[in-house]
Amino acid sequence: MKNPRLAGRYAKSLLDLAIEQNQVDAVCTDMKWLHSICKSNPDFVAVLRSPIIKPTAKEKIIESISKERVSKLTTAFIQLLVRKAREINLPEIVTAYIDQFNKLRNIYKVKITTAEPMTDEIRETIMANVRAAVKTGQTFEIETQVRSELIGGFLLETEGTLVDASILRDLKDIQKQFMNNDYLHRIR
Repeated sequence: MKNPRLAGRYAKSLLDLAIEQNQVDAVCTDMKWLHSICKSNPDFVAVLRSPIIKPTAKEKIIESISKERVSKLTTAFIQLLVRKAREINLPEIVTAYIDQFNKLRNIYKVKITTAEPMTDEIRETIMANVRAAVKTGQTFEIETQVRSELIGGFLLETEGTLVDASILRDLKDIQKQFMNNDYLHRIR
């Protein structure tokens, strides 16, 4: 049940309340922790989305997981979600909050995927090029991933932009040219 508009509205409300109570960073830390729980544990997300499990049971499960780990504001927010039967949207709300927090603090998310683990020197070279292309005053949150099927090169994703400088893409382009017989008419 993905509903980005609803998730954005709840996240904005939580962010506004956190700003009002001067707890923006604390709530963001809670949201990042909840994001890691949702990402690493699909059973937790399945429990949240299950129509069979009663809301009171879901609230107890969430409370047992987050007890003394999250702030009072985050706890109250989660309880509100359960009362409004919106706990199924918690993973999307968490992601939307983190995105809105990043916009508030001018933080760009950059994801770099390579065929082999990067050295610090290569990471800094790529990030220097990213910094040159973006306005000054931006902060970057870098996420790295290794996918051996890329063979070489890298994928760079930031704010809806994908730069594919991988050997895999080059090989697929060459394969497409051979399949289309682009050079056949030049041989005759």
